Amino acid sequence: MTDALVPAPGLLARFETDLAPLVEPAARLGIAVSGGPDSLALLLLAAAARPGRVEAATVDHRLRRDSRQEAEFVRGICQRLGVEHAILAVSVRPGASLQAQARSARYEALGEWAIGRGLDAVATAHHADDQAETLLMRLARGAGLGGLVGVRQARPLEAGIRLVRPLLEWRRADLAAIVAAAGIEAIDDPANRDPRHDRSRFRGMLAEADWADAERLASSARWLADADEALDWAVQSLVATRLSQSGSALAIDAEGLPREMQRRLLLAGFDRMGAHRPRGPDLDRARKALRAGKMATLAGLKLEPGPPWRISPAPPRRRK
Repeated sequence: MTDALVPAPGLLARFETDLAPLVEPAARLGIAVSGGPDSLALLLLAAAARPGRVEAATVDHRLRRDSRQEAEFVRGICQRLGVEHAILAVSVRPGASLQAQARSARYEALGEWAIGRGLDAVATAHHADDQAETLLMRLARGAGLGGLVGVRQARPLEAGIRLVRPLLEWRRADLAAIVAAAGIEAIDDPANRDPRHDRSRFRGMLAEADWADAERLASSARWLADADEALDWAVQSLVATRLSQSGSALAIDAEGLPREMQRRLLLAGFDRMGAHRPRGPDLDRARKALRAGKMATLAGLKLEPGPPWRISPAPPRRRK
């Protein structure tokens, strides 16, 4: 690795401080690199901070004519850094949910790659500006506390493999400066400015609004994440005392609890029954029905009012 590709010592120290709580020093770390300035900065920082412990992958969604060439561009930088690189080709069908499909395919491919390479974690380059955009987008959609947390610092990617975001307190401009200092011209993805995409519209709005500061918005998301974590911790004692098995059903004693704790107890019940977690609005409609003494069906489960509330597998639907 040439000196030009090594970020300044102060930047490396800051990065290691952010990475250390997420990834052990001896762990094998994968970096998702698209070729844009954010992910290239993450690659440069990680390769210098964790030499010999880093690999990189570029997901080729094959949505643009130059996508393979862009992936090869990243491969060339990885060769200069002495970092193993893989190109992961995925298929995404054009449609209204293009970005959602691409995101799902991307993380699935990264998970399979991480398993195959024996990696302990995969890092992505989400940063404070991304966090601010996400918070505004979810506020506009009426998200609850869990949604307003925004981009989480870490979550499971596959069994035994974590997805981590060590750059959530870094600004987009800081990352672009790291890449520019290395003499690298990052790839410019025009989709980032396409007004057809929600994130692009909110990015433009945030850039033009003199009342909105990305760092402060990202800070709010961190406070909300702390609150969400505290509530998750608090609900564990309620699960032990207020959720019990009753034959093939679960009984939930929700009397006297705040609405948010009722919601979280219901989610714990869905987890215990092996059902997928419903969307927030659907869950709250079911909770309100139970409070009103009405039965509800959700995610393949039958919810009966009490007290206590009961959750059991819903009977199969009759064919007409």
